[in-house]
Amino acid sequence: MSAGWVAAGVRARAMGRRRLGRRGTGVLGSSPSLEAALVTLAGTAYGREVRSGQDLAQAQRGVTATWLWNVRVLAGWAPRSGVALLRPLVAPLEVADTVDHLRALAGLGGPPPYRLGGLATAWPRLATTTSAAEVRTVLAASPWGDPGDDEPRGVGLAMRAALADRVVARVPVAAAWAAGALALVAAGLLAAEAAPPAGYRTSAQRVLGRAATAAGDLPSLRRSLPRTAAWALAGVDGPAGLWRAEAAWWQRVERDARALVARPTPGAEPVVGTVALLAVDAWRVRAALELASRGGVPVEGFDAVA
Repeated sequence: MSAGWVAAGVRARAMGRRRLGRRGTGVLGSSPSLEAALVTLAGTAYGREVRSGQDLAQAQRGVTATWLWNVRVLAGWAPRSGVALLRPLVAPLEVADTVDHLRALAGLGGPPPYRLGGLATAWPRLATTTSAAEVRTVLAASPWGDPGDDEPRGVGLAMRAALADRVVARVPVAAAWAAGALALVAAGLLAAEAAPPAGYRTSAQRVLGRAATAAGDLPSLRRSLPRTAAWALAGVDGPAGLWRAEAAWWQRVERDARALVARPTPGAEPVVGTVALLAVDAWRVRAALELASRGGVPVEGFDAVA
């Protein structure tokens, strides 16, 4: 085991102790207002990017940016192979940056991009593009592949499918998470009766199988999914159950991540587990902020949504 993984593991354990946890986020969600929640959050590890006076979108983005910063710090401690392992885990933010960039090019505005640093896949080149067609060209020449579309929605879908394919191939301990997430995307498309772009289908077939990507309704999709992905739609009988399925996805990630962190031998798996636990914590904090913005809910009620 390299000294880099040992150092990254030590740093990861320290970061893991700074999570708010279910109880802490429940208390945050009971805040009587968003501003009250922000005052509380500013005194935690999230205070790096979250501060008083922000609106909900800014605060939630700050929570995600804090998670990203932590992963970048871990990548700095890990050996070179660790960067390749962690890059797919932060790639959802590159998807978000690309979609936001396309919207900005269309005159719709958008937030500033996340600071991916050395964990970017193709963002430095994408950031310099000046048209949707150029974005597609850059993507086609990168590990993302040709999305088969240059509209924000289509590009985002194709990138999410390509990302799931990449995680399955490069981060085996996270393969079920990626496959399950893509199954939720596929279910959402069926619920919306929306056709995905060609780039999505190519990657989705490798992760979910040809039958699943050809399914015309939710029951057919559930029957055709491989076991690595079918768990994400367990108990989902219709579109109304998808939000609970998303929460269940996060809960599965948390259980798996705890098992990875508990492994006694230093290495990549405990670090990946910590990154996932930090992501779960950030998800709960974002949910808590939204509840606070609506006047808060009792701590006991927070468990129903997160």
